[in-house]
Amino acid sequence: METSRNAPLTFNVIGTNETITLSQFHAVVAGYTGRDASAVQHHIDELAAIGIAPPPEVPMFYTMDAELFDTSGEHDATENLTSGEIEPLYVRHNGRYYLGIGSDHTDRVLEADDIGDSKRACPKPVASQVMAVDSIADLSLDACLARSWVDGQLYQEGSLAGLRTPGDIVEKLLARTAIGDADFVCLGGTLPLLNGKFLAGTDWKMELTLADGTKIEHEYKMKEGALQ
Repeated sequence: METSRNAPLTFNVIGTNETITLSQFHAVVAGYTGRDASAVQHHIDELAAIGIAPPPEVPMFYTMDAELFDTSGEHDATENLTSGEIEPLYVRHNGRYYLGIGSDHTDRVLEADDIGDSKRACPKPVASQVMAVDSIADLSLDACLARSWVDGQLYQEGSLAGLRTPGDIVEKLLARTAIGDADFVCLGGTLPLLNGKFLAGTDWKMELTLADGTKIEHEYKMKEGALQ
């Protein structure tokens, strides 16, 4: 589903004076992106045991409305428990690839009924900075440090070595969809929570430190609502 936006999605390219602007693009969230297939299947089995239907394929690609991807840092909260998490963001614009970060903010109440709908119910906050990538097939995030915080509390910390590689995710995305040569953005999965429990909160921060010390950061606020 390629969609146009009322306002274009603009990124600054790190280390340059360049900006890229996406106005019509495919928006996707990848799920079940763990590199260890047996561990992913174990997780699927655990979810099935509590009534959550298994995905039709692994990894799973959930199409989103492009308007959900937003660099503003200000978003409306909902009445349900929602929470975010840091994920690598793969961007393709005019045939070139870029790496950013985003949060797959999700409605945890809806998640028990339909994972796709739970993701579509929330904004997808993304950093306004991206890094140009020479080859998505050769890009490795194994040596990166990913961290997130909620209301000042460290929420996630660790490497992304447990995720499928960017090249694997993008290759499967293009093989299974009708994206073709069009622009797209795709969130690529996350690492475990430090305490294993979803937390609601107002102030979210995420940071990806690359092997060369380059950092991509973003902070966003879920405006006061009936957070639980």
